[in-house]
Amino acid sequence: MEERSLSQRLHIDPPLLFGLLLLCGIGLMVLFSASGQEVTAVYRQGVRLVIAFVFMFLIAQISPARLARAAVWVYLTGLLLLILVLYTGYIGKGAQRWLDLGLFRFQPSEIMKLAVPMLIAWFFSERHLPPSISAISISLLMIMVPVLLIGKQPDLGTAFLVAAAGFSVLFIAGIHWKIIFVFLTFAASSTPVLWYLMHDYQRQRVLTFLNPEQDPLGSGYHIIQSKIAIGSGGLYGKGWLEGTQSNLEFLPERSTDFIFSVYSEEFGFMGVLLLLTVYLFIIARGLYIAMNAQSTYGRLLGSGIMLTFFVYILVNIGMVSGQLPVVGVPLPLISHGGTSMVTLMIGFGIIMGIHTHRRLLSG
Repeated sequence: MEERSLSQRLHIDPPLLFGLLLLCGIGLMVLFSASGQEVTAVYRQGVRLVIAFVFMFLIAQISPARLARAAVWVYLTGLLLLILVLYTGYIGKGAQRWLDLGLFRFQPSEIMKLAVPMLIAWFFSERHLPPSISAISISLLMIMVPVLLIGKQPDLGTAFLVAAAGFSVLFIAGIHWKIIFVFLTFAASSTPVLWYLMHDYQRQRVLTFLNPEQDPLGSGYHIIQSKIAIGSGGLYGKGWLEGTQSNLEFLPERSTDFIFSVYSEEFGFMGVLLLLTVYLFIIARGLYIAMNAQSTYGRLLGSGIMLTFFVYILVNIGMVSGQLPVVGVPLPLISHGGTSMVTLMIGFGIIMGIHTHRRLLSG
């Protein structure tokens, strides 16, 4: 029997780990500038990263088969917690999204970013692919129940990401293009109903997206300042710590949702290309691992996680550049934050587990 390497015994994929460490290093550097050179902010983010990597390492030890057996229970637990949030959740900034556990507040909707693709992947791994109409209908129900519960909090950004996670697995499962066309047509025709169900601030976000200049000092201020910052970076940027939009505090939420604007102003077009290259490397490596998984469950779950990661990046960059409405989606592993970072790293732990357990079986 071939002797296993250290990375195999630890269930770590070195290329993917290298990409993640490089991305996190860039994130800490940008956060130092975006936070006004506040060392404590970087320290807190570093602590969160260490915790996130520990979770990634622990999850990587679990085989895909065990994850498949746990999928239903993780999903049901997440649903129960979402229902609990609606009745006893902590209210902050006009939203009821958290459970107050005393020492910290926990956002159960983050669980569903992984629970939904885990369940959909398990559901389709037990059936013939491409999926039938009945199987697709059941999977849509599985996706929409948590999405509606999260949307009611309200948290449109997380609801969108949970839906993207589920639909990513559905897409990888081989759904026919005609069904996709019918679904898109139905979604488009439901726009008036969705508009009616939206909260006032959500409608305002859409209107601001369509014409931010109608209220440049109010609702349109964020996106206008963000586009100024991105455009002023030019080809090579103004240099690290030299961004005027962030240093003069013209740019709101510069360490969270709009941190890409800070990065673009300081490092310019070439810096953005570097960042996107790192993201592309991580996505390509993750999809390579998923496509070479030994089980249908591993292929579906791994691909779904990586496509969701891609949607994270697409939505945030599109949002801060004025190509999409602002929905409060952070730039993955760059923006300041805790819970979403741990969720992302757990996802990468699943990817690594898919890869290293495959090697163990074939060794």
